[in-house]
Amino acid sequence: MAAVSETMVREYFELHGFLVCQQRKYTAVAGQPEDDIDFFVTNPCPVPSGSALPGVLTSNALHQISRAVVVVKGWHTETFHASVLTHMPEIFRFVEPKRLKQAAQFFGAETPFTKLLVAPALPRVPEAREQAVEFLRSKGIDAVLPFHTILRDLIDSVEVNRNYQKSDLLQILRILKNYEFFKEPQMEFFKPRRKRALTQSPGPV
Repeated sequence: MAAVSETMVREYFELHGFLVCQQRKYTAVAGQPEDDIDFFVTNPCPVPSGSALPGVLTSNALHQISRAVVVVKGWHTETFHASVLTHMPEIFRFVEPKRLKQAAQFFGAETPFTKLLVAPALPRVPEAREQAVEFLRSKGIDAVLPFHTILRDLIDSVEVNRNYQKSDLLQILRILKNYEFFKEPQMEFFKPRRKRALTQSPGPV
């Protein structure tokens, strides 16, 4: 699952014009901790903004980022409540000084960079969602990028009349889209309601 999740993240950043460098292409030996930075990403054409980067990153705000370290947590059955995050110290390992030193060496010691966490889901309730984001920020993470945002952009970008033979992920999305397994959310609103079936036979004329 880790490889699939990382492929989604790579495709997403490349879709938005980022240059992506994978930190490692091997699996650590059992019992040895892995380097927790998955990707170094660079935006050749960042768009400065007068507003701060949101805690929950959107694709519109993505272009504010010039450089970032990205860690991917593809635990797709988890919701990242603040109470859950307190028991997951491994999530924050990539913002430890030792790990960030690797990023400084990669980008250059004087170059600032953003620390991004790609997570499965945050709480739906606004107050709980804000608590989770603030907890992550208190640990040194600048923003969270939900997998829902990544998948939505990838699905929307795929065209059924193109052959994505160089990307298995995009090719699968294209096939699913071609067979109408993905519905346009905005179109659902305009679907006519199904007529109720008659429960009684009509009376004599």
